Amino acid sequence: MEQITILSSSEAPISVSNKLVIKFREFLPKKGYFISLFKNAGISILSMVVFLLIWQFGSAYLYNIEAQVKIEKAMSAGGATAAKEVEACIHSGAVSCQPNTLPSPSQVWIALQSLITDHQIIREKKAAFYAKVSATNAQRKSEGLKAIKYTGRPSFVDQILTSLKTVLVGFIIALLIAVPIGIIIGLNSNLRTAFNWLIQIFKPVSPVVWLLLVFMIVKTLTLNSDLDTSFIISSISVGLCAMWATLVNTSVGVSSVNRDYLNVAKVLNLGLFKKIFKVILPSAIPLIFVGLRITVSVAWMVLIAIELLAQSPGLGSFVWEEFQNGANDSNAKIIVAMFVIGVIGFMLDRIMFYIQRSASFEKTLA
Repeated sequence: MEQITILSSSEAPISVSNKLVIKFREFLPKKGYFISLFKNAGISILSMVVFLLIWQFGSAYLYNIEAQVKIEKAMSAGGATAAKEVEACIHSGAVSCQPNTLPSPSQVWIALQSLITDHQIIREKKAAFYAKVSATNAQRKSEGLKAIKYTGRPSFVDQILTSLKTVLVGFIIALLIAVPIGIIIGLNSNLRTAFNWLIQIFKPVSPVVWLLLVFMIVKTLTLNSDLDTSFIISSISVGLCAMWATLVNTSVGVSSVNRDYLNVAKVLNLGLFKKIFKVILPSAIPLIFVGLRITVSVAWMVLIAIELLAQSPGLGSFVWEEFQNGANDSNAKIIVAMFVIGVIGFMLDRIMFYIQRSASFEKTLA
């Protein structure tokens, strides 16, 4: 009698079309993904609306306080007639007599548009200037002379780019100093002990103090030089302020490498550099990137104070100039700068997080 073998559904051969369907289903969002997405988006939008309403009511409340103080001062100085004139001027919306206090969201939006328009005007002026002196600059270049540069005031966008460049150079300085020193002291417990006091003392030093120290050194080394000393001072100061997290994390990462890996390297007779680049660094990379992520955040935070004091034409000098200016829209422009600084800081942190995750093969979200 012929035996018949019955295959279960799990044992049955899968056709090519079914395989494609299964693969396609793997890429589809899980059940409830879109509900969760819309829920999170709705909560975020709601929180933004609440924030804007609180901001609006807060600015209106402070505006009324300032307006009342102005009217009372006019009353005490010039009587009821003067007080009525000031009150009428305030209600008319004239810029000259508006209370200078926390701006409303709409005023900040207007200030942002003003800064963008200002950037476009300055960019056109700069383009016209270089078109005008292009022939002169070509002649000066052939004679070995320096080209004539545009010396007009930078726009808000130019100042953002200057700050980003300063942070990038400062981050590279921190990386080049902290990672090699961290590897060296991480390999030797005696060196870690020897360097510990230095790290503990210099890590909490204020960026203002670092700036003054760097200024003393750079000023002497760049005498009779055409280098941009304010940019050099700012970049080095940012690097020195921000490097400590990377130095400490690199040292800890190197010192905590699995002993089995080091024993394998010893058995294979790997040289020092091969052992560092093939065994130690790959194991320490997750901790090193944690330090680098903190370094970027610290560098961006201390930048504003450093640029302000070093007179570097970045966001720090923009905020200080607007504060000193005291114009009616200066407060709104300062708030614009605050949001720009926050957004860029968040973006830098996210970039470092994704680099860290790809380097350490982490799949979990921070």
